[in-house]
Amino acid sequence: MQLPDEQFRAGHIPTEVYRQIPPGTDVRKVVIVQEAPRSYAGPIFLVLAKTLGAVLVLVVIAFVVQIIAASIVAVLSASCGIGYTLSRGSAKSRSRAPRRRSTPVRSKSRYRSK
Repeated sequence: MQLPDEQFRAGHIPTEVYRQIPPGTDVRKVVIVQEAPRSYAGPIFLVLAKTLGAVLVLVVIAFVVQIIAASIVAVLSASCGIGYTLSRGSAKSRSRAPRRRSTPVRSKSRYRSK
């Protein structure tokens, strides 16, 4: 009997509990009530609910900001003629340095024809 749980089931009373029993009490009739083991389902669910709520709030804020920006652009383009476009730029518009050839080009042949 190594664990306190096994000792309680076998009827053994630990010393610290035995000292708290008033004198003159019949030890054979003492009932020791144990606490139920702690359940972690509640705290885990609470953390998940808070995380999901925070993510949902951020998504809603991003959506509202996008709608506000689109409406501001629409109002400005209708009233002032100012437009705003998003473009990624094509691959042709990117400038590149000219490529050098790996082998030099010879303009004339090395061998002269007779």
